[in-house]
Amino acid sequence: MATGGHINTDILSDEIFDVLCSICVNQGINTEADKFCVDCHDYFCVNCVKVHSKVPMCASHKVLDKSQVKSGTSKGLLWAPAERCDRHSHKHIDMYCQNHDKVGCSTCVAVDHRSCQDTFYIPDYIQNKTQFVSSKTQTKLMEIIKTLEEQADRFKQDKHRLLKRKSEILAHIRKFRQEINDQVDKLEKSSVNEIEDKVKCLEDFIEEGLKQLQANKVMVTSVNGKLTPPNTDQAQVLVYVKMGEEAADIANKCIEDAKMKRTVAHIEFQPDRTILTQLEKNKTIGTLTEPRKTTRKVLQTKGQYPYFVNIKVNSDEDNCYITSACCMEDGMIILADDNNKKLKKLHSQNYTVIDYCDLLEAPWQVCVINKAQVAVTVPSQKEVQFISIETPMETIKKINTDFACYGIAYANSHIYISDDTSVYMCTMSGRKVKRFSIDQSIRTILSDIFSPFFSKPSCGIYSIAASKDATRIYVANADNGLIVLDNNGRVIKTFNGQQLKWANCCYLTEAGSVLVSGENSNNVLQLTSDGELIGEVIKANSGERRIRSICCNQQMSKMCICRLTENNIEIYNI
Repeated sequence: MATGGHINTDILSDEIFDVLCSICVNQGINTEADKFCVDCHDYFCVNCVKVHSKVPMCASHKVLDKSQVKSGTSKGLLWAPAERCDRHSHKHIDMYCQNHDKVGCSTCVAVDHRSCQDTFYIPDYIQNKTQFVSSKTQTKLMEIIKTLEEQADRFKQDKHRLLKRKSEILAHIRKFRQEINDQVDKLEKSSVNEIEDKVKCLEDFIEEGLKQLQANKVMVTSVNGKLTPPNTDQAQVLVYVKMGEEAADIANKCIEDAKMKRTVAHIEFQPDRTILTQLEKNKTIGTLTEPRKTTRKVLQTKGQYPYFVNIKVNSDEDNCYITSACCMEDGMIILADDNNKKLKKLHSQNYTVIDYCDLLEAPWQVCVINKAQVAVTVPSQKEVQFISIETPMETIKKINTDFACYGIAYANSHIYISDDTSVYMCTMSGRKVKRFSIDQSIRTILSDIFSPFFSKPSCGIYSIAASKDATRIYVANADNGLIVLDNNGRVIKTFNGQQLKWANCCYLTEAGSVLVSGENSNNVLQLTSDGELIGEVIKANSGERRIRSICCNQQMSKMCICRLTENNIEIYNI
């Protein structure tokens, strides 16, 4: 092992120079220095270095002979490095292992590099080397510093977004709590109204009974008054007696009726304990979810070409025009065939058609509701049909709307339906909950740039998608590209340009990234959940028909591409 225990002073003899002792200079005495302290970066004479060494804090300092200091500066361009070892703080970094290209102290070399052949004492090693250039390392370090700063900025932005999202969620919780309160208030009001109506009815019933009792009392009292005092006219007595007996009979009957009415005029309230039971079961008033982290790695297709699967069935009267595709949990693919007015179910392995459902009118977009059910829009009928994908496929429910239904997505127990200019959040029964105007959203963004020359965009929202927690709504818009909305309809991001012309389909993968196709750019792009471009998955090919719809299986191992009026679909391994 090549090592050096001391510096060869003969080689450095021509570098020796005269330097004054720092302590003596401070006292107004010019004394030539003999020693240099690496830690203090000061020179000392023979006497002063002894004083320096007696100071407890300086006892471990490294002291060199003046001959070991390179000339050219009074503060030491040192032959021996001044940095201390992180692991062995009492040692200086003065050894170099060429085998591992690492520096360290003598203890590090003894422990970690004892089997290495090429270890050197640094002052000895550098004497036979050309001058080391630090600019390359500095450039590398500066680049790393820049990257660290960029990453730190991203973390700060993430923190800002997180805190902003926290505020939004808290506002959402308070709003939902108010909705619960409003609903409970409605239930309370209904119960109160029911009691008021019931009591009013019983009050009227009782009042009627009171009137009858009072009338009978007057009648009985009147007859009784005629019998008192005793009358000597027996004929008159007979009349009064018979009138009294009749009055008594009528009054007794009234009394019996009154007894019955008293038993009827009684009400109780039985609270619906199932409401409390359900609330007691819930630990919170909602579910907190973390969006799946979107990979920033662009999907890669394996192999140069896809394989093709024929999707035309015997009953098809025209070429297939697949306007939408979605993938079920078990890997089966459902296609909406506009030309042939069918939903087609494909096998999960070979993707051949294994079943289909005839519709009266042409379908548009299809989305997954659960593992056994899909929903499809029928624009001409302004309706959404829910289809069971069990064999045989059949329509199990329809909901009608007052607008032309195009795009559809299912998230967080609601369906999202689009027409030409808006996206509607609806219950599963079709009741509108919210409306997001894409026209107004885009106008808000663009008006600052183009106003007053900005005119109303011709949107055409023919494909939408939604994250599972409904915090992100994705809109494929012919004029404005891919639009990312939050659950309040605010635009988070738009992506448009030469890479995406005439966006006609968007699909949210299980990994959280968004696939969007451009009919005029004839390609498929992959973007993050917030609308940042990751890359181009399927490149434009002028020799192929235009891409119309896309989907991926949940394992992200297959991708299905459907082109305009094609009887075959393309299956890519990814």
